[in-house]
Amino acid sequence: MQQAGLSVLILEAKSATGGGLRTEEITIPGFRHDLCSAVHPLAAGSPFFNTLPLSDFGLKFLYPEIPLVHPFDDGSAIQLLSSVAETAKAMGEDADAYLKLMLPLVKSWPDLQDDVLGPLHFPKHPLKMMQFGWSALSTANQLSKRFHAEKTKGFWGGLAVHSQLPFNFLASSGIGLVLLTVGHIRGWPVAEGGSQSIADALVSYFKSIGGKIETNHEVKSLDHLPSSHVVLLDVGPLQLLKIAGNRLSSYYRWQLKKFRYGMGVFKIDWALADRIPFRSESAGKAGTIHLGGSYQEMAASEKAAWFGKHSEKPAVILAQQSIIDPQRAPVGQQTGWAYCHVPSGSTKDMTEAIEKQVERFAPGFRERILARHTMNTKVMEELNSNYIGGDIGGGANLLSQLFTRPALRSAPYRSSVRGIYLCSASTPPGGGVHGMCGYHAAKRALRDEFGIII
Repeated sequence: MQQAGLSVLILEAKSATGGGLRTEEITIPGFRHDLCSAVHPLAAGSPFFNTLPLSDFGLKFLYPEIPLVHPFDDGSAIQLLSSVAETAKAMGEDADAYLKLMLPLVKSWPDLQDDVLGPLHFPKHPLKMMQFGWSALSTANQLSKRFHAEKTKGFWGGLAVHSQLPFNFLASSGIGLVLLTVGHIRGWPVAEGGSQSIADALVSYFKSIGGKIETNHEVKSLDHLPSSHVVLLDVGPLQLLKIAGNRLSSYYRWQLKKFRYGMGVFKIDWALADRIPFRSESAGKAGTIHLGGSYQEMAASEKAAWFGKHSEKPAVILAQQSIIDPQRAPVGQQTGWAYCHVPSGSTKDMTEAIEKQVERFAPGFRERILARHTMNTKVMEELNSNYIGGDIGGGANLLSQLFTRPALRSAPYRSSVRGIYLCSASTPPGGGVHGMCGYHAAKRALRDEFGIII
């Protein structure tokens, strides 16, 4: 909107911009930890971010030798590599099935990305979108049946965990397939210096073209905002009801109240004396590691969290940014970042369960821990009020909420009141560091309020 010649003011509730893109020393001085988002395949592949000169404002993506590894109890592992063919080789009897699934998606992604990363509309490439949707809207269980080997199923299960849904739910394959596809094309990089670097680059560019930002300015009511032509709210449905509820139509309020939030997360950051001693050599070289072994184990973990229970063997998503980024820790030392899914609003300490999972695949891990910092769902919500119940995705990724969140409307970003728009992860395409929710909300506001079409 600032690029279009308007005067834009951003009001940030916290002392630092970024929301989920914040990096701080929360264990020991000198160890820089990402408070929420850590690995950025969607940021590197964002259609909007790639139009901006963010590298001129300090953003540099660093690419681990191996983007992702899924290790197993016997010390073996399956790797996600840039080459679909090389990735498939490790799958043995499932190589052909993997190639058949992924080659068309990787080839079609440049034509699909604008449709997948946007609201519900008639696609530019209907046949390609239909092919993608046939797999993406299926359950993770259904897609797993394409494979025969338990290890290939396990590799797929680690990706399905990112859907934050039980594996028997429709659309539980979607996010995993997107991350897998983008991983082959763009890798799974980290931001040099921490995820905060992405926010800092966006802020610097925004200010360079005349934008203004005020921090420590929490908005509790629209009545407290300065006069403006249009307001875009980067909040979820619950906050929208509190901030603008008295202005919204009764039907729209009813729709917002029906919005479903997903499971929460329990997160740990570690300051480490040395690298995590993974039994798998490839896991030691990977930026991201999925821990949980078998498909059945991860499916049970996600089902438990969705239905209000805690798994003794949770599926764990772990990142080790410092193996590629020396700014994250003092020389010779490392950082570790991990989380698992828990029931919404859970306050249970999952430290022991998570560290057992890491130790299982990396014997001797605990001996390397210098300090740890943990965040349950309540602390996550304090960090970012959009994380209702610890849901870092801005709402459950149910089939009914994928393209129409937070409500079924012709333009999901537009509220029932002219001039008030929603631009958070509770709008399409949902959670992730890609900027596309705000991009589409801004396009809609420019078109509706100013007659500007971009």
